[in-house]
Amino acid sequence: MERLGGEERGQISAIRKVAAASLIGTTIEWYDFFIYGTAAALVFPALFFPEFSETAGTLAAFATFGVGFLARPVGGVIFGHFGDRIGRKTMLVLTLTMMGVATFIIGLMPTYAAIGVAAPILLVVLRFVQGLGVGGEWGGAVLMAVEHAPPEKRGFFGSWPQMGVPAGLILSNLIFLAVAGLPEEQFLAWSWRIPFLLSIALVAVGLFIRLRIMESPAFRRVQESSTEARMPIVDVVRTYPKQVLLAAGAFIVINAYFYILVSYLISYATAQAGMSNNAIITVILISSVVSFFAMPFFASLSDRVGRRPIYLLGVVGMGISGFFLFWATDTASFWLVLLAHIFGLGALSMSYGPQAAFYAEMFGTRVRYSGISLGYQGGSIFGGALAPIIATWLFATTETSTSIAVYVAALAVLSFVCAFVATETYQSDIDAEQAEEQRLIAET
Repeated sequence: MERLGGEERGQISAIRKVAAASLIGTTIEWYDFFIYGTAAALVFPALFFPEFSETAGTLAAFATFGVGFLARPVGGVIFGHFGDRIGRKTMLVLTLTMMGVATFIIGLMPTYAAIGVAAPILLVVLRFVQGLGVGGEWGGAVLMAVEHAPPEKRGFFGSWPQMGVPAGLILSNLIFLAVAGLPEEQFLAWSWRIPFLLSIALVAVGLFIRLRIMESPAFRRVQESSTEARMPIVDVVRTYPKQVLLAAGAFIVINAYFYILVSYLISYATAQAGMSNNAIITVILISSVVSFFAMPFFASLSDRVGRRPIYLLGVVGMGISGFFLFWATDTASFWLVLLAHIFGLGALSMSYGPQAAFYAEMFGTRVRYSGISLGYQGGSIFGGALAPIIATWLFATTETSTSIAVYVAALAVLSFVCAFVATETYQSDIDAEQAEEQRLIAET
């Protein structure tokens, strides 16, 4: 018994190390991704699209922001393929390096005033590279945590890479809050570059940590049995088409509402409601702290009551909270906006926390990286890629923020249906799913 207790303690210690590495790595990746969104709201319209009107410049900046989302499924396919072929760990190292280098170069870029139209073109190219990196990152980080975790704690440990999202948001906004406090001339001239340039140091830390963790045991078993999928994307589409589509649909409202909360709202609150940059960034910071702790709580709850009930409650909360969010923002009251933002991001965290385990449990080990990446990143195209652009267009067309809240509610209905139709997975044996997948492939 004593020996067994020691083994169990060793296993828990190992999964905590892997989960911490996933959290730190995803925090850095999402920091890179988010500072672009903040800059797109505050800086890029003036520096890269100066000849556009205010609305057109904002739309153009958010369009370059959306390019990252178009690249994410491509990254998911590429890194999902190799993640299922040669392993999760190697892909995590490559995606982190890719993100860090692209972000650092953005910090060095000349603006439209210096090189003309070449500036926004370069911006789009680097944003595409960022999107490729994030597209491949999420699946690998999630699987390292979920596949190392004991069955009864897959939700909890799977939420650790998810927590990298609010952690990256907190880090990016803290740094932007510091540089945005300088006079506007200095902010636009040089200080906006600091968050991008700092990325290279953070990436070095992340690589040091990721290189020290072991490959996931589930994938090692596939390697030992020499049953790696030759064409993971083809196999996952052939054997799990329903799961891919449902995963994409269930994710749409989470992804769209998130970027309305943390990117579009900065532009709306400052330009339309008259709030200061510091005030709205502080709101996002505080609610992100709440989200950071809410995710593991709801994910742990899903280990006991199931993934779908928690996920569905979060989707309903998102659909409702959009109306409160924009009403509160229109008042320009810091405390009302903070309360509404915590409600919205809290509801989102209720779904996003258990999502990692929920999605990983839908697919067999041989194609799991490709499957969850395809579903997750596919949903991002119709979610976050379009949300800031649609929100900007809706307000310009209707002159009321209620239209944006209706848009969020409509997406919530779609995601609710997809999550409701999906099979409950929290008591599934993820190794048994691998055998089922092999049977299906053999039959076809």
